[in-house]
Amino acid sequence: MRKTDFTKALTEYFSIYLPTTCGVSPNTTNSYRDTFKQLLLFFQEKKGISANYIELRYLNMELVSEFLDWLETSRHIAVTTRNQRLAAIKAFAHFVQYKFPENIENCVDIINLRPKKYEKALIPFLTEDDLSLLLSQPDASTRQGLRDLTLLALLYDSGARVQELVDLRLKDVRLTHPPMVILTGKGRKVRQVPLMKDTCKLLDRYIRSFHSDSQSQMIPLFYNAKKQALSRYGVTYILKKYAAKASPVLEPQNISPHVLRHTKAMHLLRAGVNMIYIRDFLGHADISTTEVYARIDAEMKRKVFEEKVPNYTPNTTMPWEEDEDLLQWLTQFGKKTF
Repeated sequence: MRKTDFTKALTEYFSIYLPTTCGVSPNTTNSYRDTFKQLLLFFQEKKGISANYIELRYLNMELVSEFLDWLETSRHIAVTTRNQRLAAIKAFAHFVQYKFPENIENCVDIINLRPKKYEKALIPFLTEDDLSLLLSQPDASTRQGLRDLTLLALLYDSGARVQELVDLRLKDVRLTHPPMVILTGKGRKVRQVPLMKDTCKLLDRYIRSFHSDSQSQMIPLFYNAKKQALSRYGVTYILKKYAAKASPVLEPQNISPHVLRHTKAMHLLRAGVNMIYIRDFLGHADISTTEVYARIDAEMKRKVFEEKVPNYTPNTTMPWEEDEDLLQWLTQFGKKTF
């Protein structure tokens, strides 16, 4: 295999820098890996350059912009994914500029690239009735139903990210007072999340049924037939399966594990819980991330007020403003015509 400065840099970046120097999580590493797999494919398909012949000098602002446009148009990725790919390349550029300073100019140009703006959709969440309907679908009298109900109830009650849920080990659950679950989030940050009484009862029943013979506290809390931890896709499948049973009230295509996290946040907000507590509960690094729920709640309340509350403010529209012909004439009045 022919080695260029690019192959050397990429190898060191993934094998040493990310896991050892930065200590990033496997999920972050996998996300960065996917970015560079697509970049290698772009070089092969669009530039006719195989991976063994790519050099660092080829990686400049123009090429990265072209690569991102190619992802969006040819691979049909969302703008959010495009921006994630850009973030991965920027992180690599930060590494390269110090390891291979002869490429610093290109690296600085790449680092200064701005993410693409997009219109953010309203955060989806379930009402209390929708959530009750969803959690009523699993049959807890069966072994599988008990597991699925416990999983969904814990996913909501803890506000966990799906990866945080599948990473849970038996040791991370404490049912003695005060009951809590210990979640390991982004950047390996650990937080303790209190559990509600009904969720504790479900967990106690589930653990006695599924972990009665467990020899180690390190066994995954939720596992498959092979005693391996459920994957994120496995959790999503379980959730969508029960959402489909609750159709047409719930739409499976619009339900995801993260929707339950949004739901918990909105329910806490509407219960009057302090924003700082919600931030810590969700494991947000910045309060501005949490404040998006308050903005959504305020917008929804405004719409309800407009629909339900009588409007006593007098109409200030002038009569001539309703006459389109007159309005057009006044708009053009005084303008020179040639």
